[in-house]
Amino acid sequence: MSLPVLLLRTLLAFALLVMLACTGTRHDDAVLYRELGGQSGITAIVDGFLYELAEDTDVLPLFANTDIDRFREKFIEQLCDVSGGPCEYSGDNMRETHRDMQVTRAQFNSVVEDLIRAMERRDVPVGAQNRLLKRLAAMYGDIVYR
Repeated sequence: MSLPVLLLRTLLAFALLVMLACTGTRHDDAVLYRELGGQSGITAIVDGFLYELAEDTDVLPLFANTDIDRFREKFIEQLCDVSGGPCEYSGDNMRETHRDMQVTRAQFNSVVEDLIRAMERRDVPVGAQNRLLKRLAAMYGDIVYR
């Protein structure tokens, strides 16, 4: 087999592997979206989360000037997006939004616990909770004050 043919086969095999890897990622994303209950499940999780926040005196002051209806809409959109659903997040930049809020690590953790409780109330499997939280954790540096 000549070198150009071998090189072409190698490149085609590599391209196929990349395509399969991308397809697998999308499949995993779709699985997470479904495990969260799709759009109706995510909406119910966010609604439960808002009730948890309303009872959380440690973080409630952070939301004093928040348009809750818009927050709800954008958080549903964000969870749909990061879980692999058919949505694209169109909300505010996390760093810009939280710049002057001085959110502490303890407050961030408290909000995460509120979200966990909301997911538990919806019987979201622990594995799905962990995969969602892992994706949301990427925003930690943009939210927590340094």
